[in-house]
Amino acid sequence: MPGPPILLPPLLALLCLGAADPDEPWCPYKVGGDGARLCFRPPARGFQCSARGCRAHRSAGGALVANVLRNGSVLLQWGLRHWGPPSPRSSAALRGFALNCSWDGTYTRFPCDSVELGAACRDYLLAEAHGSVRYRLCLQPRYAPPRPAPPAQCVEFRLEPAAMRDIVVAMTAVGGSICVMLVFICLLVAYITENLMSPAAARGGHAAAAARRA
Repeated sequence: MPGPPILLPPLLALLCLGAADPDEPWCPYKVGGDGARLCFRPPARGFQCSARGCRAHRSAGGALVANVLRNGSVLLQWGLRHWGPPSPRSSAALRGFALNCSWDGTYTRFPCDSVELGAACRDYLLAEAHGSVRYRLCLQPRYAPPRPAPPAQCVEFRLEPAAMRDIVVAMTAVGGSICVMLVFICLLVAYITENLMSPAAARGGHAAAAARRA
């Protein structure tokens, strides 16, 4: 999750956003446009989208992946190799990334807050996504002149309504409880059959044998 916003001098902000080391463990970013505050977040290293709690949506070029989590947040991940083979010159010229967001309304498309990310960033968490809305997120690398910026890669997805997520979670919990109850009932029936009915059948067999001998 993003840490508390930190106000930094403009020169330091430019250095963080424009000349960050790709191996830097923290990701500098700004939400909004000019005048936005510079924030930092740790990378989500080792994250894997599991089938039970996450749905992955990949851009056509394969560079951008949107991991839609069950709690309604979206973790974006990307890599530079899908924009072309990396080289020391291209890595040195990389100045960051521009993330543009929009969502479909009833009659028109509305823009979200744009995000400027440093060259060290390889993921970003969209924590306040709305349910029942179709999102379109586009990511574009920014390079120093004279190298032009490559085309942006975009991914689209729709979040299920929050009420639907609650229903799914509730049904999962109820289903688990029912399974536990069924297992308990089966064990109870097996215990009754083994310990209560078997002695009664044995006594009945002994009585029949005694009657035949008499």
